[in-house]
Amino acid sequence: MDIGFNDAGFDIVECVEIDRRFCDTLEMNSGTGKRFPKSRVNCIDIREYNPTISKGIDFIIGGPPCQTFSAAGRRANGVLGTTDARGTLFKEYIRLLLELDPKGFLFENVYGITGAQNGDAWREITQGLASAGYKLFSRILDAADYGVPQHRERMIIVGIKEGDFHFPCPTHGPDSPDRSDYYTAGQAVDSLNLTEMELNEGINGRYGHLLNDIPPGLNYSFYTEEMKHPNPVFAWRSKFSDFLYKADPKSPVRTIKAQGGQYTGPLHWNNRRFSVSEHKRLQTFPDAYLISGNRQTQIHQIGNSVPPQMARILAIAIRHQIFKTNFGVDIQYLQECEELGFRKRKRLLTKEYQQKAKSAIAEQREQPDFAAPKSHSYFATLSDTFEFRRAADSTVSDFAIFVSWGDILKIVICDSENTDPSTDTLQFSLFVSPSSSNWVLNVKSVSVECHSTKPNAYTAAWKALEEELINNNIKADLVQLCGYYHYVPKIKCAISCYGASELVFLTNIVNGNLTRKMLPNDYLAAGMNIRPDQVLPYAQKLRCLGYEIRNSNTNPQIEANEWLIPYAFPTLTPLSVQLKKSLVE
Repeated sequence: MDIGFNDAGFDIVECVEIDRRFCDTLEMNSGTGKRFPKSRVNCIDIREYNPTISKGIDFIIGGPPCQTFSAAGRRANGVLGTTDARGTLFKEYIRLLLELDPKGFLFENVYGITGAQNGDAWREITQGLASAGYKLFSRILDAADYGVPQHRERMIIVGIKEGDFHFPCPTHGPDSPDRSDYYTAGQAVDSLNLTEMELNEGINGRYGHLLNDIPPGLNYSFYTEEMKHPNPVFAWRSKFSDFLYKADPKSPVRTIKAQGGQYTGPLHWNNRRFSVSEHKRLQTFPDAYLISGNRQTQIHQIGNSVPPQMARILAIAIRHQIFKTNFGVDIQYLQECEELGFRKRKRLLTKEYQQKAKSAIAEQREQPDFAAPKSHSYFATLSDTFEFRRAADSTVSDFAIFVSWGDILKIVICDSENTDPSTDTLQFSLFVSPSSSNWVLNVKSVSVECHSTKPNAYTAAWKALEEELINNNIKADLVQLCGYYHYVPKIKCAISCYGASELVFLTNIVNGNLTRKMLPNDYLAAGMNIRPDQVLPYAQKLRCLGYEIRNSNTNPQIEANEWLIPYAFPTLTPLSVQLKKSLVE
């Protein structure tokens, strides 16, 4: 926003940022002879910031942290909203409005802010801003409508002391007055000269090879049954939309994220990563603008920012209407009741994606016949963070795994020092079978027998099944075999416990009776055949077994004394967001 407002003629005099790495970027671009010649960078928590300039500030711009209201935050953590410390920093924004008394302000956040906490957070924020003496004007805008080669929806609030404010008409896309074409990703990065290393930075790892066949504009969902893929590796809506997302050079990219994993898009249509300089172009940063840090830190800053081009258009509209600047050109504005169509167009994209997928699948080489996996055995270890790995021999492993492929896929788990299952007592058995015709395994069912008494043997049993799915390119993990928990499971699971097994409390979890829905504490207790006051320790035991059990402490949108167990089987991995969350305050 500093860049956009500076380019429109505003003088940036002070900025506040808590992260030292990001302050380095601001300082690199501030000072005599630089982009922000008058700017003073305050590397400080805004709650400790006291302005050195008490008068003469015309306008304040800012975007309090948005992670607590974002789509990613909603799915990964629940809607924290103003219950998170970051979600209350808007109060510091209000404090500065009261102290500095500017003519107006611009407040930016994610569009999901309006729905957080059933709208309570939005009401609290807008009422607080209005109480500082400002009339508010708000709209959700898409950056692509304003010349940014990226679809990025953001809530913009403009507050002014007097008069009215109208948001500028889109400059690009179907809603622009002259219906100008969008500025595309291909146009944005076309003239850059990249190094050989940047041009060849491919995507490796377990899923890297899958990117090659994904058509530009699509993501992991290309490999789903819903897209009619002959080898559906993933379940529908089981991943974030940016997972294996390949950009289309003929359109703007989807939202660039500040942080992501190995397969987080947008990824280049030539099956590589975008370089930092390309990310700058896609976010409309000037090429000469300096950004500090390594690649990850630079992309973090780019993904956290407002596209300068979008800020520039808003700044021009603010100068024209609030400060009466005559730019010598006709500026067109949206009427208050005038709707933009980017949401409707977004809802129509699924059909377009399906047609792309259909064409791409038809053009691909003929799929090879399914090769039946071979029976085998191996040693494995399971870490405290649920990382399952094959091991060289019994001396460096926890378990011996025996796999037999036939009409039934049979997996036997033993302690690593014992390679003869018949000598150990059977502790429990797991059974998995199809619940519908969409069964991708070329077997009638799955049987997993465990002879180990080790505490993590139950988790290892499920991980061993998952290993077969992954290594035989059948599914990416158990979730993909089952389907995302919002949908009816594609598999049926059951457990049989023998002797005095402590795992009997899992019966109604494995069979699905206690999964996929919010359960009151008493109901969950009855389903596990325990007392209500035992639910928390048993929930912690489930977490130790690798289950992604959630409550109001892990996901604030869950009511107190309610629980959610998404899946019948353990799903935690070293990268799971829920792994780092506590079930107690």
